[in-house]
Amino acid sequence: MSTRERLPAHAVGDRLPELVVLLDRTAIVAAAIASQDFEDVHHDPGRAQERGMRDIFISINSTNGLIDRFVTDWGGPATRIRSVSLRLGVPHFAGDTLTFGGEVTELVDGLTTLKVVGRNELGVHVSATVTLSEHEGNTL
Repeated sequence: MSTRERLPAHAVGDRLPELVVLLDRTAIVAAAIASQDFEDVHHDPGRAQERGMRDIFISINSTNGLIDRFVTDWGGPATRIRSVSLRLGVPHFAGDTLTFGGEVTELVDGLTTLKVVGRNELGVHVSATVTLSEHEGNTL
């Protein structure tokens, strides 16, 4: 039997449910190591402070992974991320709360484009444009 997985019903202007993430030092270090980002500011508080930061902070690869999580939590198993273009803003430090929000901005030729923003206590940590499509189907 062939099935077609579907994204949730959506239209331009629809807002995605917020995702709130609290990352402690362990989560930031683990995510940096998992993505092979060994820059010391992502795991060594002393080195981060030497560089003018108050604590270790999340890596760009980890931020990108959280954007993917935010989008796939909304879209479910039908979600196929085609591209992510992101811009970092303020750092996201261990212990801060990161809140993601998003909006459907475009529907063209079977592709859905989302504007995603992640904010913390300091302001906008990341803004991204994510383009996705639906899974083409499975044979069960």
